[in-house]
Amino acid sequence: MKKVILIALFSISLVGYSQNDQATYTTQGDLVKATYYHEDGSVSVEGYFKDKKLTGEWVRFDKKGNIIQRAHYKVGKKVGTWFVWDTAGLKEINYDDNAIVSVNLLKPKLNVAQNR
Repeated sequence: MKKVILIALFSISLVGYSQNDQATYTTQGDLVKATYYHEDGSVSVEGYFKDKKLTGEWVRFDKKGNIIQRAHYKVGKKVGTWFVWDTAGLKEINYDDNAIVSVNLLKPKLNVAQNR
């Protein structure tokens, strides 16, 4: 279980480094929407910055466009419930002020649960 959590955290931290220098940024009020892309041009990650800090929902996609992670940030800190879909199933990771509170394996991966 620790290995899965570490992989999920590591993958989020490498968002900026794993891209092929392709990204788009658009201003939406006081937020900046960031979109990063896979090498094939499909969307890899979408999320928002406020005052140069991660904020709100960040969503990661596989190359087929399926959601593989939903994450939430507040002033750059991990908060709330994150969902991670992988071959083992759907994992729910609860954060409070950047610290993991709990991790639950909910169900095997189902397309219905992906909520595109």
